[in-house]
Amino acid sequence: MLPATAAAEKPLAATVLVIGHRGASALRPEHTLASYAKAIADGADVIEPDLVMTKDGVLVARHENEIGSTTDVAVHPQFSARKTSKILDGRAVSGWFTEDFTLAELKTLRARERLPQLRSTLYDGQYPIVTLEEIIDFVELESASCGRVIGIIPEIKHGTHFRTLGLPMEDKLLATLAAHRYTRTAPVEIQSFEVGNLKYLRDKLAGQHGNIRLLQLLGDADQQPGDVVAAGGGLDYAQMMTPDGLRDIAAYADAIGPNARAVIPLGPDGTLAAPTPLVRDAHAARLEVHAYTFRPENHFQPKNLWQGSDPRTFNEAGSMAEIRAYLDAGIDAFFTDHPAIGRKALDRR
Repeated sequence: MLPATAAAEKPLAATVLVIGHRGASALRPEHTLASYAKAIADGADVIEPDLVMTKDGVLVARHENEIGSTTDVAVHPQFSARKTSKILDGRAVSGWFTEDFTLAELKTLRARERLPQLRSTLYDGQYPIVTLEEIIDFVELESASCGRVIGIIPEIKHGTHFRTLGLPMEDKLLATLAAHRYTRTAPVEIQSFEVGNLKYLRDKLAGQHGNIRLLQLLGDADQQPGDVVAAGGGLDYAQMMTPDGLRDIAAYADAIGPNARAVIPLGPDGTLAAPTPLVRDAHAARLEVHAYTFRPENHFQPKNLWQGSDPRTFNEAGSMAEIRAYLDAGIDAFFTDHPAIGRKALDRR
């Protein structure tokens, strides 16, 4: 249990939201319609498509533009020569990249489990890469079928990288959202680890209807936003998580998305320590806190919540206990790979 002082913190939002992280990615290959469908069926309020661009300028859902670990591209001999290395956010990455493929080419690939050492590969090879437009159409149908509105929280991945390639994502994303009846009214929250694109979007959205909100994602304290790295700036996420930094974020965003460990860190023994001031400071700046990411395997959980010693063990009780600790710390929403567990932890709280 958390100290009594931490439990007094209350969420800023009226209702805490369960966000299906890349869908129900603990149970189906991430960013597939099957994963989103499972998330919705299991009680997610919101589903998350990470967005990257194709060579011909189409927004598709992949966690990264490098797709070697999440698709079967490596077994397609016609694409073997496209394996390469690139610099992303200041670090070298090798593999196959969406911007080197047309949509038609990507549609020949099939999704694979990103964490085969921890999760089932039963569904590998069954599902194609999907576009943002396909996701919106799908969510609209699922929403009508289940009788409740499902929010969408798209993330712009590596916005500066794509902009330098002549594939800017921000206006394309806004145009796609505006073109669909569902996303003209349903809750939408655009997220990014970068800063400049969120400020640009805030200016573009000024005076428009209010169903689109903005979420500033926050990486590890010693990391920097990709656009800051590209510009040679000094701003890092540690500065952004100070009271002054949070007030700056509040000028252009509605919420922050920190790593959960920035809200409640792990102590030297691998168990949950005392909460940091982050939730309190964010709420003081009128920012909601949407923490990421809660996962059902031992490997991702505090050591004192493990069941047995195998990191692969599916541990529902541990995940529920962890989520409840963060709810007590006052978070307003949370990303989970297993929305059914998240829903249960929230509803039984």
